[in-house]
Amino acid sequence: MASVLDRFRLDGQMAVITGGARGIGRATAEAFVAAGARAVLIDLDLEEAKKAALALGNAEAHSLNVTLEAEVDRFFDELAERLGRIDVLVNNAGASIRKPTTELSAAEWDKVIAVNQTAVFLCSRAAARHMLPRKSGAIVNLASIMGFSGGGLYPNISYQASKGAVVNMTRAIAIEWAKDGIRVNAVAPAWVRTGFIAPILAKPEVVSQIEAVTPMGRLVEPEEVAAAILYLASPAASMTTGHVLAIDGGYLAQ
Repeated sequence: MASVLDRFRLDGQMAVITGGARGIGRATAEAFVAAGARAVLIDLDLEEAKKAALALGNAEAHSLNVTLEAEVDRFFDELAERLGRIDVLVNNAGASIRKPTTELSAAEWDKVIAVNQTAVFLCSRAAARHMLPRKSGAIVNLASIMGFSGGGLYPNISYQASKGAVVNMTRAIAIEWAKDGIRVNAVAPAWVRTGFIAPILAKPEVVSQIEAVTPMGRLVEPEEVAAAILYLASPAASMTTGHVLAIDGGYLAQ
């Protein structure tokens, strides 16, 4: 008799994870490999991605600038031809420039939007071109609680704007591709204890503020986000699409 836990397996599936060398991406790759998938780690830091892939075992590493259309299309085409399939895409690569709005340059705005928003579109489109003919696939985007909230502890307008866009992009493409067997969901973490928020972690007073506004009273761990991503990518979420799952210790419930 099959176990319900079997529905969380990804045996034989090919899963692409952007920003896969560290943090949430690395933790997600670990979860996917443990669930039977082959993890394809994409990161600008190829050496770190290679180290992660070597440690994981059933994984490979590639360098790719996910904001460049031609490079993204070529990478996914070549990957699908070589591996024969792309089953899962996790759009995890992210950027943040924490500055007051009046001090943020247009170039800095563009940089964050390119990584957090445009790259989600480019990678999702490229992956879907190979999922659609097979009528199967799962895409999980990294949104944020800041896609629903204005924040307030420090200014970060380009991040908030881009993550809000990811929330609605997730819904839009989920509806567009639902009848073709592709599920599109997102996770919306609060502050996750990774190098991505190292400048925040270096300020005990800000960490205390975060803990104070989080009902569960602590930061999120990368493995907690990875577990939610695994669920959304797996057959366990076979009737879930267009959903944004908050991993926030109750922050948005207030």
